[in-house]
Amino acid sequence: MPSFDTVLEPNLVEVRNALDQANKEIGTRFDFKGSSAKVEFVDKSAKERELTLLADSDFQLDQVRDVLLAKLSKRGVDIRFLDLSGKPQKMGGDKLKLAVAVKSGVDAATGKKIQTALKASKLKVQASIQGDAVRVTGTKRDDLQAAIVLLRKEIDDLPLSFDNFRD
Repeated sequence: MPSFDTVLEPNLVEVRNALDQANKEIGTRFDFKGSSAKVEFVDKSAKERELTLLADSDFQLDQVRDVLLAKLSKRGVDIRFLDLSGKPQKMGGDKLKLAVAVKSGVDAATGKKIQTALKASKLKVQASIQGDAVRVTGTKRDDLQAAIVLLRKEIDDLPLSFDNFRD
Protein backbone atom coordinates (compact mmCIF):
# COMPACT_ATOMS: atom_id res chain seq x y z
CA MET A 1 0.00 0.00 0.00
CA PRO A 2 1.27 3.51 -0.74
CA SER A 3 2.20 5.48 2.35
CA PHE A 4 4.16 8.47 3.67
CA ASP A 5 5.27 9.80 7.05
CA THR A 6 4.33 13.22 8.38
CA VAL A 7 7.20 14.52 10.51
CA LEU A 8 8.36 17.70 12.19
CA GLU A 9 12.15 17.83 11.92
CA PRO A 10 14.31 20.97 11.59
CA ASN A 11 17.56 20.98 9.62
CA LEU A 12 19.98 21.12 12.56
CA VAL A 13 23.00 21.84 10.35
CA GLU A 14 21.35 25.04 9.12
CA VAL A 15 20.25 25.92 12.67
CA ARG A 16 23.85 25.66 13.89
CA ASN A 17 25.10 27.68 10.89
CA ALA A 18 22.54 30.41 11.60
CA LEU A 19 23.54 30.34 15.27
CA ASP A 20 27.21 30.80 14.38
CA GLN A 21 26.39 33.66 12.02
CA ALA A 22 24.23 35.33 14.68
CA ASN A 23 27.02 35.07 17.27
CA LYS A 24 29.50 36.49 14.76
CA GLU A 25 27.24 39.48 14.04
CA ILE A 26 26.60 40.04 17.75
CA GLY A 27 30.36 40.05 18.35
CA THR A 28 30.99 42.69 15.69
CA ARG A 29 28.03 45.03 16.27
CA PHE A 30 28.76 48.30 18.04
CA ASP A 31 25.67 48.21 20.28
CA PHE A 32 26.83 44.87 21.76
CA LYS A 33 30.39 46.07 22.42
CA GLY A 34 31.47 45.05 25.93
CA SER A 35 28.35 43.01 26.66
CA SER A 36 27.95 39.30 27.25
CA ALA A 37 25.25 38.85 24.62
CA LYS A 38 25.32 35.54 22.75
CA VAL A 39 23.26 32.56 21.61
CA GLU A 40 24.01 28.99 22.71
CA PHE A 41 22.74 25.64 21.42
CA VAL A 42 21.83 23.12 24.14
CA ASP A 43 21.29 19.54 22.95
CA LYS A 44 19.65 17.79 25.91
CA SER A 45 18.55 14.70 23.97
CA ALA A 46 17.40 13.66 20.50
CA LYS A 47 13.97 15.18 21.13
CA GLU A 48 14.86 18.05 23.46
CA ARG A 49 16.92 20.81 21.92
CA GLU A 50 16.90 24.47 22.85
CA LEU A 51 18.59 27.73 22.09
CA THR A 52 19.64 29.92 25.01
CA LEU A 53 19.74 33.66 24.37
CA LEU A 54 21.89 35.65 26.81
CA ALA A 55 22.01 39.45 27.13
CA ASP A 56 22.53 42.29 29.59
CA SER A 57 19.12 44.01 29.23
CA ASP A 58 15.64 43.53 27.81
CA PHE A 59 16.49 45.68 24.80
CA GLN A 60 19.62 43.67 24.03
CA LEU A 61 17.69 40.42 24.45
CA ASP A 62 15.15 41.63 21.87
CA GLN A 63 18.01 42.58 19.54
CA VAL A 64 19.66 39.16 19.96
CA ARG A 65 16.33 37.48 19.16
CA ASP A 66 15.87 39.66 16.07
CA VAL A 67 19.40 38.88 14.82
CA LEU A 68 18.84 35.15 15.38
CA LEU A 69 15.48 35.13 13.57
CA ALA A 70 16.96 37.06 10.65
CA LYS A 71 19.85 34.60 10.33
CA LEU A 72 17.52 31.59 10.59
CA SER A 73 15.21 32.89 7.88
CA LYS A 74 18.17 33.74 5.66
CA ARG A 75 19.45 30.15 6.04
CA GLY A 76 16.02 28.77 5.08
CA VAL A 77 15.02 27.49 8.52
CA ASP A 78 11.33 28.03 9.28
CA ILE A 79 10.97 30.05 12.48
CA ARG A 80 7.83 28.08 13.39
CA PHE A 81 10.26 25.43 14.70
CA LEU A 82 11.06 27.79 17.59
CA ASP A 83 8.88 28.20 20.68
CA LEU A 84 9.33 31.90 21.46
CA SER A 85 6.62 32.02 24.13
CA GLY A 86 8.99 31.78 27.11
CA LYS A 87 9.70 34.59 29.57
CA PRO A 88 13.21 35.93 30.18
CA GLN A 89 14.82 34.80 33.42
CA LYS A 90 17.05 37.00 35.55
CA MET A 91 20.54 35.69 36.21
CA GLY A 92 23.21 37.17 38.46
CA GLY A 93 23.49 40.95 38.15
CA ASP A 94 21.59 42.53 35.30
CA LYS A 95 21.96 39.58 32.93
CA LEU A 96 18.94 37.94 31.31
CA LYS A 97 18.48 34.49 29.82
CA LEU A 98 15.76 33.29 27.45
CA ALA A 99 15.32 29.59 26.69
CA VAL A 100 13.82 28.94 23.24
CA ALA A 101 12.76 25.35 22.59
CA VAL A 102 13.37 23.87 19.13
CA LYS A 103 10.34 21.78 18.18
CA SER A 104 11.11 18.31 16.90
CA GLY A 105 8.80 15.36 16.38
CA VAL A 106 5.02 15.29 16.15
CA ASP A 107 3.52 15.29 19.65
CA ALA A 108 0.31 13.44 20.57
CA ALA A 109 -1.96 16.50 20.30
CA THR A 110 -0.70 17.37 16.83
CA GLY A 111 -0.99 13.71 15.80
CA LYS A 112 -4.65 13.68 16.88
CA LYS A 113 -5.20 16.94 15.00
CA ILE A 114 -3.73 15.38 11.83
CA GLN A 115 -5.88 12.26 12.26
CA THR A 116 -9.10 14.22 12.73
CA ALA A 117 -8.33 16.47 9.76
CA LEU A 118 -7.84 13.44 7.52
CA LYS A 119 -10.99 11.70 8.82
CA ALA A 120 -13.08 14.84 8.34
CA SER A 121 -11.85 15.23 4.75
CA LYS A 122 -13.50 11.94 3.65
CA LEU A 123 -10.32 10.94 1.77
CA LYS A 124 -9.69 7.22 1.53
CA VAL A 125 -6.59 7.31 3.74
CA GLN A 126 -5.76 6.10 7.25
CA ALA A 127 -3.46 7.85 9.69
CA SER A 128 -1.64 6.14 12.55
CA ILE A 129 0.64 7.72 15.13
CA GLN A 130 4.01 5.94 15.24
CA GLY A 131 6.32 7.48 17.80
CA ASP A 132 7.07 11.05 16.75
CA ALA A 133 5.69 10.65 13.20
CA VAL A 134 2.26 10.06 11.68
CA ARG A 135 2.09 7.41 8.96
CA VAL A 136 -0.61 7.99 6.35
CA THR A 137 -1.58 5.04 4.14
CA GLY A 138 -4.03 4.82 1.27
CA THR A 139 -4.93 2.73 -1.73
CA LYS A 140 -4.10 5.30 -4.40
CA ARG A 141 -1.20 7.66 -4.84
CA ASP A 142 -3.59 10.50 -5.78
CA ASP A 143 -5.34 10.19 -2.41
CA LEU A 144 -2.02 10.54 -0.62
CA GLN A 145 -1.10 13.62 -2.63
CA ALA A 146 -4.50 15.12 -1.81
CA ALA A 147 -3.83 14.34 1.86
CA ILE A 148 -0.50 16.19 1.70
CA VAL A 149 -2.22 19.25 0.20
CA LEU A 150 -4.93 19.06 2.87
CA LEU A 151 -2.44 18.80 5.74
CA ARG A 152 -0.42 21.75 4.46
CA LYS A 153 -3.61 23.81 4.39
CA GLU A 154 -5.15 22.62 7.67
CA ILE A 155 -2.05 22.48 9.91
CA ASP A 156 -0.48 25.83 9.09
CA ASP A 157 0.98 26.60 12.54
CA LEU A 158 3.69 23.92 12.19
CA PRO A 159 6.20 23.36 9.36
CA LEU A 160 5.27 19.74 8.60
CA SER A 161 7.37 17.75 6.17
CA PHE A 162 6.53 14.51 4.42
CA ASP A 163 9.05 11.66 4.21
CA ASN A 164 9.21 8.05 3.03
CA PHE A 165 6.67 8.40 0.24
CA ARG A 166 6.29 4.84 -1.02
CA ASP A 167 4.20 3.25 -3.75
